[in-house]
Amino acid sequence: MHAIEALRTPDDRFSNLPGWSFAPHYTEDLPGYEGLRAHYIDEGPRDAERVFLCIHGEPSWAYLYRKMIPIFVASGARVVAPDFFGFGRSDKPTDDSAYTVPFHRNYLLALIKRLELNNITLVVQDWGGLIGLTLPLDIPQCITRLLIMNTAFPTGATPSPGFMAWRAYAAANPDMPVGALFKRAQPDMLDDVAAAYDAPFPDARYKAGVRRFPQLVPIADETADEAVMALGRAARDWWSNEFTGPSFMAIGAADPVLGPDVMNAMRTFIRGCPEPLVLEGVGHFVQEAGDVVASAALKAWGGA
Repeated sequence: MHAIEALRTPDDRFSNLPGWSFAPHYTEDLPGYEGLRAHYIDEGPRDAERVFLCIHGEPSWAYLYRKMIPIFVASGARVVAPDFFGFGRSDKPTDDSAYTVPFHRNYLLALIKRLELNNITLVVQDWGGLIGLTLPLDIPQCITRLLIMNTAFPTGATPSPGFMAWRAYAAANPDMPVGALFKRAQPDMLDDVAAAYDAPFPDARYKAGVRRFPQLVPIADETADEAVMALGRAARDWWSNEFTGPSFMAIGAADPVLGPDVMNAMRTFIRGCPEPLVLEGVGHFVQEAGDVVASAALKAWGGA
């Protein structure tokens, strides 16, 4: 993975974003990613008992968690929210083929090791879940709780017509209008918030990761990556059989791709998962109601 050509979004594009006052943190020497600058938010006490690891998906970045981070920090926890390469303030490899599931997954594992994160509450949605839910296969001792929002396992299962339409749209729009996409998913979103989701992407050259994520979802009846599907099945089995911690599920009910039907099926694979919090009128990006979700999860877990 050495000498990957990448673009870096100018820092001034991240100035004065609404609801975003968190200091950026960077690392440029993760094993296997030397020379690529990764960005993450790291709030709360470094020696906190609990760590909330908040993993974004497509086509978002750590900004997605701006309503949840303060609530988790107020509980006394440390909160880490990384940007995948290709997203947010992390560097953006320009070659579409650089983006693979192992590329993203190994980055998360390397960052967790670098930051010495333990007693992790995994907070996932979208690709944050497709990749994040596989992490316990390597570090089962580190993952103790789960907060899961609209997502899936990458098992190769036949996707919904809604997903196929989304994938076709993404393929047909290499310069995807990211902010407009967020407004379409959440019509009451303010323009300056939508602009914050556009901030990482000055032009189409920065959007290789945005283009690739929809195409990386494995579909068994296509030429899918068998290793990724095997990883997804193993992760599904781990959460079904090995996981013994508390969990909390929140469902954006207005999501046409990963809505209630998908998430109720997901619930059957999360051992001990209680009745979900269903958010009517909330779309795919459940974190836009993150203050409600974070407070409800903490309450369910006794406040911490």
